[in-house]
Amino acid sequence: MNRYLIEKEKEAIERLKAFEPEKEPYYLCYSGGKDSDVIRILATLAGVKHEIHHNLTTVDAPETVAYIKTIKGVHINKARYPDGTPKTMWNLMPKKRMPPTRIARWCCSELKEQGGKGRLKITGVRWEESTNRRANADVIRVVGKPTATQKILENSGLSYTVTKSGGIVLNAQCGDNETVRDKKDFVHHCYIDRSVTINPIVEWSTRDVWEFLHHYGVRSNPLYQCGENRIGCIGCPLSGTKSMKSDFAKYPKYYESYIRSFKKMIDERKRLKLPTQWESGIDVMKWWLGENPDQLTLFDENELYEAMQEV
Repeated sequence: MNRYLIEKEKEAIERLKAFEPEKEPYYLCYSGGKDSDVIRILATLAGVKHEIHHNLTTVDAPETVAYIKTIKGVHINKARYPDGTPKTMWNLMPKKRMPPTRIARWCCSELKEQGGKGRLKITGVRWEESTNRRANADVIRVVGKPTATQKILENSGLSYTVTKSGGIVLNAQCGDNETVRDKKDFVHHCYIDRSVTINPIVEWSTRDVWEFLHHYGVRSNPLYQCGENRIGCIGCPLSGTKSMKSDFAKYPKYYESYIRSFKKMIDERKRLKLPTQWESGIDVMKWWLGENPDQLTLFDENELYEAMQEV
């Protein structure tokens, strides 16, 4: 590795050591992508207690699931309803009464982000991934109880930023030992009843990630060798229309499952006498892929808000 990356590795390791929970392991959020591989290696290098968790979305690529199963010690979890029934993309669709979109990302909140409640989480979030990540992430990110959280930070004299998405982030520079201790006290005070993540590679570039993985001989998810730049859910609207269409060409059974689920969603909207311009699952798919832009204003703010509530 080049000397700059060696320093970044040392900094990331120090971050993980600095905020290690005293009573239980870190909850390491593992997606099966390259950034997740970096943080699991760093956690081992740092010698911190951690558990590796992957939350199945039911629309993970088969290659990704197969790769995750090769990772030693990984916990593969399924989101569940209060009665214990597994949540899936397919049974959530009629309950949410709309497809997941860039604005209403209920798929992430319901299927990926429920794991790790009451635990201090590690993620592989990086600024370079998107402008949204750069605006809403840092080494420490706290979501929940914003007023009380800011009061704690102000009493501690720690600098912080309130993001547009409503989270609170602390800057990447750990500073002197006293500041590190104050930040650790803050993190350990907050993570039990708030969502707190440590993002040790937040400023790393994609080049850094690949050089690090090659240095440690990590083969990574096979989808990267197939030309994929991003590992995510099949049909993820965040990946863009071109990528969505490519996914459905590669995984036609998932395309068909989406269409069947869209039809159940339409039926539920009609049952509840909610407005809909769709008659078939194909109609929804065309809208979802941007082939029918005239229907972009179908959902009002109340429906978008309701879709983001847990079921």
